[in-house]
Amino acid sequence: MERLISRIVKGICLSLIILGLGMQSSEAQKKFGDLAEGPYDRLVIRNAMVIPGHGGPPVGPYDIVIEQDQITEMIPFDPVTAERRDDLERPTGDRVIDASGKYVMPGLIDLHGHLRQEPMSLEYIYYLKLAHGVTTFGPASDRGVENAMEEVRLEENNEILAPTMYPLWSWGSGLDYDQEFLENPDNAPQIAREMVEKGAHQVYLNGITWNDDLFEAAAEAVWEAGGVTGVHIPPSNTAVVDAVDAARLGVTMILHHYGYAESSLDRQVQDYPRNYNFDNENHRFREAGTVWQQANKEKLLGEVADSLAAYGVIMQPTRVVYEANRDILRAQNLPWHEKYTHQLLIEWNLPDPAYHGSYHYEWTSDDEQIWYEAYDLWGDLIYEFNKRGGTVAYGTDDNYIWATPGFSNVRELQLIRESGMHTLEVLKAATHNSAKALRIEDETGLVRPGYEADLILVDGSPLENLRFLYSFGAVTLDNSDEMYRTDGIIHTIKDGVVVNNDKLMEEVARMVKESKEGAEPNIANEPFLIEEE
Repeated sequence: MERLISRIVKGICLSLIILGLGMQSSEAQKKFGDLAEGPYDRLVIRNAMVIPGHGGPPVGPYDIVIEQDQITEMIPFDPVTAERRDDLERPTGDRVIDASGKYVMPGLIDLHGHLRQEPMSLEYIYYLKLAHGVTTFGPASDRGVENAMEEVRLEENNEILAPTMYPLWSWGSGLDYDQEFLENPDNAPQIAREMVEKGAHQVYLNGITWNDDLFEAAAEAVWEAGGVTGVHIPPSNTAVVDAVDAARLGVTMILHHYGYAESSLDRQVQDYPRNYNFDNENHRFREAGTVWQQANKEKLLGEVADSLAAYGVIMQPTRVVYEANRDILRAQNLPWHEKYTHQLLIEWNLPDPAYHGSYHYEWTSDDEQIWYEAYDLWGDLIYEFNKRGGTVAYGTDDNYIWATPGFSNVRELQLIRESGMHTLEVLKAATHNSAKALRIEDETGLVRPGYEADLILVDGSPLENLRFLYSFGAVTLDNSDEMYRTDGIIHTIKDGVVVNNDKLMEEVARMVKESKEGAEPNIANEPFLIEEE
């Protein structure tokens, strides 16, 4: 509600500025140069097929009218029936976008990603996200909560070009309480209220999974205060809180793959190797795959799936960030790394025990096979959970483990589709379901009047090919059977601001080229470089 009020006030203020100062709309719309323009007093997207976001099929064509940051009208246009009713007039505005042959759908809501550290610029991440259709983003507070909330302020005032942001807060962060106070379940309501008052909306409970009473109290308190909770269950604590426990105790969302297989074990603990050390990430990620081979598959796909759905927890898989585990050579050689993956990300992704998520220094063919099998069973669980009416949402956890932002957003859709969910369900997971996960489903996540103008305009139907959402589109045939490449997402529209996605990608390419100046060969690419004579 606070976010909605803020956006209403922002729209009113912008209108007053334009009227009171005599500023021309075109001047207000040039603040992002050739990267984006808007919001407009009246923007019309004409003749668009619409994928509504709630799971229904495409409808249209529609003329979509947007005033400032709100969809105000959706006018169906069928030339035949329009002529019969003697009404061939089309809506007009300050800008009209011809969407003939194109598809409009809600912007993607990426609930979980990372910003990493300086000197990698935040614009690099924001621009890749926007160019691949992300209009709402849940960034981890990698650079601190204060920095994260300052970025929120700048975005809300249209001072930066970025998705709408709901940063991730850890339990108790931003408050001046000692550990004893924070770990007392009786204090949970006060802690939650103060966090939400400071701007927290997504609160992560990873650090308190060792105490199920505290976990339950925190989950309830955050919800009552108006926020939502998520948990990445550390393997070190699954003996206390596994996925079914977390759902029963009231967490809003379970992230990644941790805790599911553990919920089905025929014992209460995972069978770890005798030399296992959770702080050794090579051990941690290897055994996170191995545990799926210890799972009781019948129980996992039956009783566990039933329980998760019945408790109403939301599943946020983030499958893309772990895909390197089943084929590290593929991950290291994705075609966009050269032009679009920042050199700092390359360096942070390379095998190195000093960095989180850089554990592929002793990664064997057996490890890859184990993770192939884990993906299959994990996908089966997602499918069974969805079949039972469970809510699957969308996040990427990208900027780690060779998951480049933006590109990983499209790949995550493909990997959810790999579970067996219908493509309409996949798109619903990334839009309406994720809005529901944030408790903003009455504001965004659908294409309909009264909702925020968070939209993407795609060259081709994502229902035909999810790869149409990549910035480089996909190769297909025209009506003459000639091959061509589609244009990807032509415009991302965020709060009524129309983004020129091709210009964003040009700017990203410039940043990446600059980052690679003077870069030396590395242990992953050196065998494949052509030696100069």
